[in-house]
Amino acid sequence: MANIQVLSSLDAPELDVYARLTQAQLRNRLEPEKGVFIAESPKVIQTALDAGLSPVSFLMEQRHIGGDAAPLLARLPDIPVYTADRDILAGLTGYTLTRGVLCAMRRPALRAPADVLKDARRVAVLEGVVDATNIGAIFRSAAALGMDAVLLTSTCCDPLTRRAVRVSMGTVFQIPWAVLDDWSLLHRAGFSTCAMALRDDSIALGDSRLSDLPKLAIVLGAEGDGLAASTIAACDYTVRIPMGHGVDSLNVAAASAVAFWELRFRKT
Repeated sequence: MANIQVLSSLDAPELDVYARLTQAQLRNRLEPEKGVFIAESPKVIQTALDAGLSPVSFLMEQRHIGGDAAPLLARLPDIPVYTADRDILAGLTGYTLTRGVLCAMRRPALRAPADVLKDARRVAVLEGVVDATNIGAIFRSAAALGMDAVLLTSTCCDPLTRRAVRVSMGTVFQIPWAVLDDWSLLHRAGFSTCAMALRDDSIALGDSRLSDLPKLAIVLGAEGDGLAASTIAACDYTVRIPMGHGVDSLNVAAASAVAFWELRFRKT
């Protein structure tokens, strides 16, 4: 039977993790083993559980307990389930934008970049992408369109921020990812690199030289400024997406989906 605890006020300390802690406090950089993140919706929470992540508590309206959250609670009978009337929970910033079921979960240990590259043939590399919506969308495209892993520079948005997790629809738990702090690792692991950038010497997406590569890292940059000049110079290829009607660029999330599909590994 679920461990249900009914709350009567937003002041309850049990709601701190959902309502009052900042993203930095949730992440707990000083003690990362104590860090948590928030997953929203039964589908995303189920995906996280299937990936082996550990729940801390649930927060939901009472109607969800016997409804769409019932399978989750049956699976985890000892995890606290905090609940209250919708009128109370609606006072939580952003609650009305959620799908009604929240779960605080322990952050997983960061994986080593070499570990996620070990068996990969196609990898997305993100430099300075700071928008959480774009991070979530890129992860969703990477998982759906043939990427084996995602690497992010330390200047990127945390993939486990609440919005990134929500937009990814849980794919941040399905595709391996790591923080890249040594770009030379890609070449040492046998990867060719292509920078998605608008340059005079760029080649078109779809060039046969790219599709024939056994290992390829697709490098995408920040919204607006794009990739650093030094990053582009260090890549083996500079690639552009051919576009019509005078359009010169796409949002980084849209561009990633096009590039991932075109450059996915094709079995011969």
